Amino acid sequence: MEIALLAFFAVGYFVLAGADLGVGMLLPYLGRTPEERGRVLASITPFFLTNEVWLVTAVGVLIGAFPVLEGEMLSGLYLPFVALLLGWIARDAGIWLRGRVDRAAWRAWCEGAVVAGSWLAVLSWGLILVGMGEGFTVGPGALVAAPLGAVLFAAHGLSLAGLRLDGAPRERARRFAGPSAGCTVYALTSGGMALVCLLAGARLPLAEHLADPATLALLTPSMLLLTPLLVASQVWLWWLFGRVQVRQ
Repeated sequence: MEIALLAFFAVGYFVLAGADLGVGMLLPYLGRTPEERGRVLASITPFFLTNEVWLVTAVGVLIGAFPVLEGEMLSGLYLPFVALLLGWIARDAGIWLRGRVDRAAWRAWCEGAVVAGSWLAVLSWGLILVGMGEGFTVGPGALVAAPLGAVLFAAHGLSLAGLRLDGAPRERARRFAGPSAGCTVYALTSGGMALVCLLAGARLPLAEHLADPATLALLTPSMLLLTPLLVASQVWLWWLFGRVQVRQ
């Protein structure tokens, strides 16, 4: 059950937040003017914090149910995790702070933080996911796979942009996501994100590193109670905002 919960929350994060990161990576392409870039960021602003809750919950399950494995992972992949945290902070700060000062230079710096932070986070995830299957080290395979993973994140972001945006930004997204970019393309890229996550997780010795039964007896029921609430909040958020395109 604990492995299934970890997989559920991890897949949820990569499917939902992966699209936000993909949009952030391609912000200069999707938005050619400050107004367009503002609309592009507005397309993910209602979701990105809630999407990141899935990662926080997945980390909580990892720490609680697999404490030894969590320690080995963090120590072996320390630098990629630090880079991931820095990218995460830069991206979120750029989104939050962009509208606080009405100056072109300020907006440009914040947009740069969004783009750089998104790229840093995505490349770090590539190193981490591949490193999980290589004894928690960053080897040649991880260095090759990280840019390939960035392509998947970018495609996922374009598919979301095709759903959420209107006007010129949407047309730019459709050039790569396809002229019929919509729910079908988003479902396909979501499947790709989920598959990558599950393949990486399948290489972890999870069953051999479960916590003691007393810990699991407390953790598992709590997670089972939390899961419907998290899913319900995500469904409500998409019902409230996801159906509305961000228009000119």
